[in-house]
Amino acid sequence: MILEMSMEALFAVVDVFFVSKIGVNAVAVVGLTESLMTIVYSLGWGLAMGATAFVARRIGEKDNDGAAVGAAQSIYIAVLVSGLISITGIFFSEDLLKIMGASSEVIAEGGGFTKIMLTGNFVIMFLFLINGIFRGAGDAVLAMRALWLANIINIILDPLLIFGIGPFPELGVEGAAIATTIGRGCGVVFQVYHLMKGRGIIHLHSKNWQFRTDIIKKLIEISSGSTGQFIIQSASWIFLIRIISNYGSEALAGYTIAIRIIVFTILPAWGMANAAATMVGQNLGAKQLDRAEKAVWRTAQFNMVFMGMVMFLFLAFADPIVRLFTQEQHVIVYATECLRIVSLGYIFFAFGMIITQSFNGAGDTRTPTILNFFIFWVLQIPLAWVLAIKMSFDVSGVYWAIVISESALTVAGYILFKRGRWKRIKI
Repeated sequence: MILEMSMEALFAVVDVFFVSKIGVNAVAVVGLTESLMTIVYSLGWGLAMGATAFVARRIGEKDNDGAAVGAAQSIYIAVLVSGLISITGIFFSEDLLKIMGASSEVIAEGGGFTKIMLTGNFVIMFLFLINGIFRGAGDAVLAMRALWLANIINIILDPLLIFGIGPFPELGVEGAAIATTIGRGCGVVFQVYHLMKGRGIIHLHSKNWQFRTDIIKKLIEISSGSTGQFIIQSASWIFLIRIISNYGSEALAGYTIAIRIIVFTILPAWGMANAAATMVGQNLGAKQLDRAEKAVWRTAQFNMVFMGMVMFLFLAFADPIVRLFTQEQHVIVYATECLRIVSLGYIFFAFGMIITQSFNGAGDTRTPTILNFFIFWVLQIPLAWVLAIKMSFDVSGVYWAIVISESALTVAGYILFKRGRWKRIKI
């Protein structure tokens, strides 16, 4: 799962590495689009977590057929959701960029990138969902391979389509969107093949595709909590980048590069958190409550060690790491500051993400949803506005708001986890 999430993180780093060679406006539109795409990621992650919890519980009960039926019903939900987002992307992508504070130059240069990414959201949705199914079944190797394939294709196509190498047309920033969509699409084809024909733990047969409203309702109930968590968090990030857009394209570009680097380090840690969620779900299904809790504490320890090492790496080498992506001095200053400040909260992040995903793996999506609402909307957004604008900390105020709110989330999550309500959730 760590390798799988590293591959997902690689998408973010590869795209911004090549796009940064085009210019500041290109990086800015990638950052703005990414903030919009967080809604897609939220829906995909939420549905994937619902599927992971449902499938893991069935596998723990040794009901593989029930797991397959649940997987098929989750795919029905994904088709509907991704279709609605695609319609939005086709007709409203430039309007969304304007709302986010993009200048006319940024929209003219990168509006096509946003339209392609939103319209092709279904490849993201299915890549997340089907990997969630594989993870719930304990088949994390297939999930990893799907993302390896997607990344290899993206890495090859990115420079070819962006810069027009050889017979390929020079598409600029739009080429990055096309390369990413094609790469993820190939990963989805690989997933579907193994879901239908492969030798993995879970298979879908014709009988599994019968429409089951009772299971769909249960999946929506579980997934809505997970989706709510991610949407609340994603909406917060949208507000944050809207605040940063007040300081110009260079601030946006610096923030975009820094966040892509941060995501590259945080997503492998989420791999460990996903492992904890799977172990919690399967052990609860097997009635091994103590073992489920032990898995959480052990995984949290490993994650804190990993994220602690990354924190020291960023504190010492933020400047040379950022210079791999850009030579624009003002952009380097913004990105370096972001890396150093945000990394100060990494040990808290490491512990908090394990706790949050463990709630989700148990099917208790309500608790982290409530936590996210209060931490990100009641604390983080107002705090970022006060620090950045009212107290004139500028963009560094946004970075400090991220550290403070994530640390508060970890403390609150620990207290609620110790109460043990998650052990009594029925799926």
